[in-house]
Amino acid sequence: MDKLRLDKWLWAARFYKTRSLAVDEINKGRVLVNGQRAKPARELSVGDTLSLQKNMSTTVVTVMALSGVRGPAPVAQALYAETADSIAAREHAAEQRRLAPEPAHSISTGRPTKRDRRQIQRIWED
Repeated sequence: MDKLRLDKWLWAARFYKTRSLAVDEINKGRVLVNGQRAKPARELSVGDTLSLQKNMSTTVVTVMALSGVRGPAPVAQALYAETADSIAAREHAAEQRRLAPEPAHSISTGRPTKRDRRQIQRIWED
């Protein structure tokens, strides 16, 4: 097998749960092949570089093998190799998320109570 459809490979490599999800992401421009937007029917070959945007992070992988069959995770991981820069960026982003403050801690008060709402209503009526 020399070439394989992009959406089929992404499904087989377990980046997306279904081929239709892979097609949707490709059509939204979140998958780049060799730095260019692609269509779902684009033929991949060994050595191509894919850039995938998922969960506000970008993963860059190199296609190592082709398979049109979705197999177990260890087999799927053998289909690609993530670049060192991508791994470092992903780990840095995870560290930044871990160190970021909890958004809920910045909220000093919650929803207005019944008493607060009555006071607000009196102010608006006056």
